[in-house]
Formats: sequence, structure tokens, C-alpha cells
Amino acid sequence: MDGFLVINKSPNMTSYDVIRKIKKLLPPKTKIGHLGTLDPMTTGVLPIAIGQATKIIPYIEDETKEYIATLTLGGVSDTEDAWGNITLTHKTDVKEAQIKEVFKQMLGEIEQIPPMYSAVHHKGQKLYELARQGITVERKPRKIQIYELEILDIDIKKTLPTVKFRVLCSKGTYVRTLCKDIGEKLNVGGYLSSLERTKSGIFNLYDSYQLDEVIDKPDFLNKVLLPLDFPLQNWPIYKINDDQDYYSIINGNAIQVDLNLPVGNIRIYDQGESLLAIAQFNGNILKPIRVFKTV
Repeated sequence: MDGFLVINKSPNMTSYDVIRKIKKLLPPKTKIGHLGTLDPMTTGVLPIAIGQATKIIPYIEDETKEYIATLTLGGVSDTEDAWGNITLTHKTDVKEAQIKEVFKQMLGEIEQIPPMYSAVHHKGQKLYELARQGITVERKPRKIQIYELEILDIDIKKTLPTVKFRVLCSKGTYVRTLCKDIGEKLNVGGYLSSLERTKSGIFNLYDSYQLDEVIDKPDFLNKVLLPLDFPLQNWPIYKINDDQDYYSIINGNAIQVDLNLPVGNIRIYDQGESLLAIAQFNGNILKPIRVFKTV
């Protein structure tokens, strides 16, 4: 069983909880992994690689993420989200125009300081392990990209004003830190109160399934798996038509070709149109760097 499964993760589950439940449906020793951890609070797109799809993960080039989030103003959180200890700032006098102006300032390349409650490592320990011991350490700012930032709704009439927004960002962006930073710029404090990932690279919410759907229906998993080459759709293709080339490739040996293709990664297919290998093309040589078992 090989391919990609997109789960619409429910709240109160870790990404590993999802992996553990799906693993029970698979043949013994089948490899499985996920693409991008979601916090228990976060819902939405969690791509799962099954079997030989795990070999594809290092070659997935589109690592942008899209989220729908809610920012709550007038309070701060030790975890920067609603699951932490909330302290009210008693500052809620903020205008829509101010909010829109600060949002504009967050577009493009910005710096973020990773939150203490995160999986970033510090001297061999994860930051959240230190945070749970009451330890705070200095973290270096990281450059991230905010490609799109769209306000969907502003409600300043609530006791604690809220802003619902959509963000398209680079891998490694902490949306809860984005909320904290916006709250600080508005001088009222802010924290993330809801978060849904709607896109992870090429994987979208409309490709996803609830975990219960996958677990409760026999053979459902086989029917909904996306193919091995799903994340590689923009890569050039080379189809093997020669038996000698076929055996060279499956044994990891380079072949000489005459192709009018750009230098870089290429996907190779066998005569049955199954993905055979990922190869590096240098102008006239195809060198396989990942070979896949075919039926």
C-alpha cells in the first residue's frame, strides 16, 4: 500500500495520534509519516505518506501553508494561543483602521521568535520541554515569509475583539506568534484563538477525509489514497521504453538520454506508466536517486 492520504484533523489530537490510528490499518512494517506537525488545537490538512510515499517527502518542493485563523485581542497567553494561561490586558480600545494597518505591516519577509511552547531544539532539548519546567531561554529570530494576509472579519464590539483572517505563509511560520506580534503592535495584546490549516503545499482541504471515515469503512483507505507522484505533478517526465534502460534504472545505474529538458529532478515511469524512479538529469545523463518497487 503506497500513496498519500490527507486527513482533516480534529481538535484535541496530536499528529502522532493520527499516525498511530492509521498504522493499525496497514500491513506490518509499512512505513508511515506525516508532512508538517499540527498542534492538538489546530484542525485541518494533515498529509500522511504511506509506504513508498515516505521516500517522496524529501523531494516535495512546495512547502507553503495556508491557514484560517482567529486572533483575539485584549489578552496574552503563555503559549500564545487559547490553550495557554490567558492574562487580560484590559486594553481593547482598537479601531478597524489600526488593525488593517498593522496587518499590512506583516506582509512579506518578517522575523519571528519561535515560541517557548514549540518543538524547536535548544541544546538537545525541545523548547516545550523546558517551558513545562518553567524555564525560558533566549531564542534567535527566524526569517519567514507571509505571502498573503487577508482579513475576513473584524468584530470590535465583543468584550475581547476578534479578527478572522487567512494567511499563506512559508514553512516554519508560527501563526500564534503572528497573532502575538500583531497584538503587541496594536498595544493591546493578542493570542490565537482558533486555527485551521486549509492547505499544505499541494495538499488541500477538499482532498481530505475525516479520520473516522478512514477507520470505520473497510477498504476505504485503498480507494482514497493519492498516487505516489501526486506531489511531483510539475516535474518533467521521462518514460522508459528500453528493457536495458529499465534494468539499469531499477538497479540504481545511470543511463544516457537525448532529452530537451531542463537540468534538475525528473520522474521516470515504466512502460506500464507506474512511477519507477526519481532521477537527476544533468543534460544527457539520468541518474536515479530514488527507485520505487513496481508490481
